[in-house]
Amino acid sequence: MAKTVPATSKTPPVADFEHSLDELEQLVAKMEGDDMSLDDSLASFERGIGLFRHCQQSLEQAELRVRLLLDPDAPDSAQPFEPEL
Repeated sequence: MAKTVPATSKTPPVADFEHSLDELEQLVAKMEGDDMSLDDSLASFERGIGLFRHCQQSLEQAELRVRLLLDPDAPDSAQPFEPEL
């Protein structure tokens, strides 16, 4: 009898973020382009909010990791990145 291996491997955070962002972009395009019923629009909006929150949380976790890498003793003292223009 063959043993089954439990699915304990999680999707890497970067891949999970990319997948969520891609799904969110597709959802927005669909909502902008199609004539959707009110129920479908509300369901899509609800899904979009969930995806947005997931992406936002992933970005906050990545920022914390960067701060910890820059200064492990005082991550709150790390300066935010200045965007290049």
